[in-house]
Amino acid sequence: MADKGKDMLENLDDIVLVESESENVVEKVNLLGDEIVARDDVPLRVPEVGMKFNDENELFDYYKKFAYAEGFPVRKKNSKKDNDDVLRYVTMTCSREGKRSSTTIGSLKSQPTIQTGCKARLIASMDSRGIWRINTVNLEHNHKTSPSKSRLYRCNRKLSAHVKRRLQVNDIAGILLHKSFNSAVVEAGGYENMTYMEKDRRNYVEQVRRLRLGEGDAAAIQSYFSKMQASFARFYFCIDLDEDSRLKSVFWADNRSRQVYKEFGDVVTFDTTYLTNKYDMPFAPFVGINHHGQSTLLGCGLVSNEDTDTFVWLFRTWLQCMHEKAPQGIITDQDKAMQNAIAIVFPDTKHRWCLWHILKKLPEKFGYHVDKGSVFHAIHSLVYDSQFVEESEDGWRVMIDTYDLHDNAWLSGVYDNRCRWVPCYFKTSFWAGMSTTQRSECMNAFFDGYVHSKTSLKQFVEQYERALKNKVEKEIQADFKSFSQMVPCATRYEMEKQFQAVYTIAKFREVQEEFTGKLYCDLISTSEGSSGTTYEVCEEQINDEQSHGKTFFVSFQREDCQIVCSCHLFEFRGIICRHMIVVLIRNGIKHVPDRYILRRWRRDMMKAKLQVYKNGSNMNAKWGVRVPPKEIGQRHDQVMLALTHISFKYLNGHNIA
Repeated sequence: MADKGKDMLENLDDIVLVESESENVVEKVNLLGDEIVARDDVPLRVPEVGMKFNDENELFDYYKKFAYAEGFPVRKKNSKKDNDDVLRYVTMTCSREGKRSSTTIGSLKSQPTIQTGCKARLIASMDSRGIWRINTVNLEHNHKTSPSKSRLYRCNRKLSAHVKRRLQVNDIAGILLHKSFNSAVVEAGGYENMTYMEKDRRNYVEQVRRLRLGEGDAAAIQSYFSKMQASFARFYFCIDLDEDSRLKSVFWADNRSRQVYKEFGDVVTFDTTYLTNKYDMPFAPFVGINHHGQSTLLGCGLVSNEDTDTFVWLFRTWLQCMHEKAPQGIITDQDKAMQNAIAIVFPDTKHRWCLWHILKKLPEKFGYHVDKGSVFHAIHSLVYDSQFVEESEDGWRVMIDTYDLHDNAWLSGVYDNRCRWVPCYFKTSFWAGMSTTQRSECMNAFFDGYVHSKTSLKQFVEQYERALKNKVEKEIQADFKSFSQMVPCATRYEMEKQFQAVYTIAKFREVQEEFTGKLYCDLISTSEGSSGTTYEVCEEQINDEQSHGKTFFVSFQREDCQIVCSCHLFEFRGIICRHMIVVLIRNGIKHVPDRYILRRWRRDMMKAKLQVYKNGSNMNAKWGVRVPPKEIGQRHDQVMLALTHISFKYLNGHNIA
């Protein structure tokens, strides 16, 4: 024991002063490690009757360090004051003293307990001079002790002021707690050097958040939104309350989202499957796609229920926020309540189901099938390779017969609604290339660094604001890249130069891929008809080192340069396809008409139109909704500035250029 103690002398940091009753000297005693070790060969000291301390805190500090060295937890059990309200007696015990209440005996879900009825303790009193003296000591425990586990007992865990400050800063910055803790472990040199556990950090942060929230949830969030509306022009929010004035749902959108919607609100995705916060309110973002092909937020809500009435409220609120302009298309999952609400609020909007949500269910629905691999392949081929409705439906019937799937209720259900999710039924409409709600999932992934399941309502909207600013910065950088850089053309066709001159880098790369893909296309035949010339184009498609030819049909009218391909890439994504390029080149077309160069993909796209508002707002008592003021000022003409003047025009309603 002595040798072990000597080996630890070089690492003695915590020293306590102990006065001996028999000797009028002060000894420096180290209280760390597996044993209590004296420095410079001072005799080992353990708690004993007669030891004196200057005050009660010094006594408790000493006993804690002794317990740490021995490997057991401690706590103050009893304290007694005199008639002058001065503390005179104190009992300090092993934290495993006492026993759990008998009411928990026999419970099928009883929780583990630390209490074992341990009698180890220390009793002390203060004399007339204010000196504390140990009167009783019991060092016997009825359980094992372990110095190596001392750091894990609650009494020995603490967060320093530095750690607390860092936690608050990281929480405001949106850094997840587990990432913050892992960084602290590395900084400390390992878990064994940590003075706290991860749950201590989490408990502290949640406490700070509660203190930050302060007032009731509904009142706090409305107060926050009111502040945002006063600070930022045209910040919009709506709160839905129940009959007892309890918060049901909330929606908000900053001015930038409202302006972006005017340019990129043609197609949106809506998904509530991402995250529910600590109040079990699903996050419901409206997501579009900008001119760089990036996800862009068009407002979002938190909803307490996922029924038709709730979605009707949310969709109507969003529509009001977006100047009563409904989207051309909306993508959701198969939720029936959503479908009903969309039919009510957006009767003229095309509604599609998320293809990914459907296909991901295949293993669940056909995992039992002896030919499940073949079934998966057949469904994927029908979904992705069918150009025409007739082709898809004929192939579906063959698949049902081949694998005897007539009695599969799920498959029958999705087939009855095939026009909502099989691409060949809707690819003639513009969807900005969005096939699934993975646009929403991409946006959700963006918010992963800022919000989580324990985020409070007020924290949620605050973190949303920070995350959105980060998203805006990414778009600024993409704007700058498209302004300051140019991707060289891959061919010498003037048509490619047309797109190079006006499209963003991201979208020009998509166009360029079609120009290079032209190399794999051959004109097979032509036929004349009343609607112009139809060209048969065969494209060699190479997948997994195997190639096969696929035929596409391109209709072309020379008089007005109207061109349509059976792949409908242009109608669906707004990108001219390689099959069309082959036909245009064949006919000597050097410049495509402007209708094939979409405004929404241009690099000089401006998303904001400055509008003047008067201050003021009104309250709709029936809905419990705060409604932004009506427009009463003059509208400025849309500012179509070249990117040479853009450092980014409007952030949360303010021109910061």
